[in-house]
Amino acid sequence: MTFTQERTLAETVRADFPILHQEVHDKPLVYLDNAATSQKPLAVLETLRHYYERDNANVHRGAHTLSVRATDGYEGARDKVAAFVNAASRQEIVFTRNATEAINLVAYSWGLNTLQPGDEIILTVMEHHSNIIPWQLIAQKTGAVIKYVELN
Repeated sequence: MTFTQERTLAETVRADFPILHQEVHDKPLVYLDNAATSQKPLAVLETLRHYYERDNANVHRGAHTLSVRATDGYEGARDKVAAFVNAASRQEIVFTRNATEAINLVAYSWGLNTLQPGDEIILTVMEHHSNIIPWQLIAQKTGAVIKYVELN
């Protein structure tokens, strides 16, 4: 690529993901199994490496330097996310390990305690089973009804 050529958005984004800089079966790697594991951009890999090399300690569990730095980083991330989504405060931001855990947290904490017989749970026909099963169980326990949005 010469300096006069501009990269496409896809090329720019792919460049941020080192794992995509390889070929599989003589083709550029395309990774579509993001429901199981998402690939990490270089900025995330560098931040994780920095954390594990400098600040690796329990968050909110110690008064020593590493724990304080780890806690500051964690709370700083919550502040950034809160600002990004226009939340009123960092207390509105809850981190989970993955999307499945987040869906289960919402379904079993909010859904189980809020939904009532006849309430509607709206899903699309293309949902991953990890976003269907919890709502099916919540519907069975609360009497709510699942409705599916068709896509074309």
